[in-house]
Amino acid sequence: MEKTVTEAIAYRRSTRLYKDDEIDTSKVKKCLINASLAPTSSNLQLWEFYHVTDESKLKQLAEACFNQSAAKSAKQLVVVVTRKDLWRKRAKANIDFLNKVYDKDNLSERDLKRKKMATNYYKKLIPTIYTDFLGILGYVKYLVFQIVGFFKPIYRQTRLSDMRIVAHKSSGLAAQNFMTSMAAIGYDTCPMEGSDTLRVKKILGLPRGAEINMVIGCGLRDEKGIYGPRFRIPFEDVYFEV
Repeated sequence: MEKTVTEAIAYRRSTRLYKDDEIDTSKVKKCLINASLAPTSSNLQLWEFYHVTDESKLKQLAEACFNQSAAKSAKQLVVVVTRKDLWRKRAKANIDFLNKVYDKDNLSERDLKRKKMATNYYKKLIPTIYTDFLGILGYVKYLVFQIVGFFKPIYRQTRLSDMRIVAHKSSGLAAQNFMTSMAAIGYDTCPMEGSDTLRVKKILGLPRGAEINMVIGCGLRDEKGIYGPRFRIPFEDVYFEV
């Protein structure tokens, strides 16, 4: 029986050693579909998911992850990749979707306004934020926006480094969706930041603009794969009601 969200979150642990039992590739794929439904900045979905089941690729990726047990014993691997470089393509996809949704006769004034606002967002605002040249334009925009910010609230994250963070935040949300979905069906995962990301990119044949967000080991937990009881800072130390 599939676990509830709360049960899945409680069950999920970073599993560093897996049993030698196979897991269902189609079920993992369904969990990745759930990953793709995660919240994402401006709905740009600047992510890709590489579901690795090939034994040769698994071995190469394990080596690129320093042969840590969470990678070496994993039956499958999922590599979450950020694709900030695809912002133009993803913005266009949103515009095409809007045109399809609002491709109706006699649209109400409210719908016409929504279409115009959303279309302008992807045609004007997104290019303003994402367009850059060697990082120089980003700093110019940053300085301008900081000055405007003295007088009114304004979006301030305009540099290349800022937009990289945005893409990685969205990809992290997708990864959490995936891992929670895996836990819900009794499958285990381990998100790994410890890897030679350049080698990982070469193994997967990724372009220069792609970045590795994390590599996730997948399988069924061995009892030795959970390194001790869960520890969390007391909730009272991290919770603030304002």
